[in-house]
Amino acid sequence: MLVVDRDEEALNFARAVLEDCGAEVETVFSITEALKAMQRLNPDVLVSEIGLPMADGNDLLRQVRSISGCAKIPAVAFTAYGRVEARVRALRSGFQLRLPKPIDPAELVAAVASLVISN
Repeated sequence: MLVVDRDEEALNFARAVLEDCGAEVETVFSITEALKAMQRLNPDVLVSEIGLPMADGNDLLRQVRSISGCAKIPAVAFTAYGRVEARVRALRSGFQLRLPKPIDPAELVAAVASLVISN
C-alpha cells in the first residue's frame, strides 16, 4: 500500500494504523515520489491526501492511472476540505472513497479493507 501526504504526522499516523492491521505500507510526501513508488511497488491500494504540493491528489491519481499495471488500482482520498464539491471532484477523478481529516483509524482501516476485498 502507498500512502501520500505532505504532512509527516499524518503519514506516520496512517502507517501505524495500517501496519497494526498487517498491511505493508510505504509513505511518500510528493507526487513525484508517489509516481516513482507506484512503478517500483505496484501497490494494492493508493491512499492520498488531496491537498498535495505542486499539484493535487486528483492530478496524482490521473497520472497513476496512466502507468502500465496501475490503471485500476483502488484509491482512497483524504482531505481536510469538507465541501461537497471537493468530495465530488475526488470521486469523479477516480477515487473510490473519500475520508475526512483528521483521519479516523477505524474509518481508514474499513475503507482500505473494503477496497482490498472488492479488488
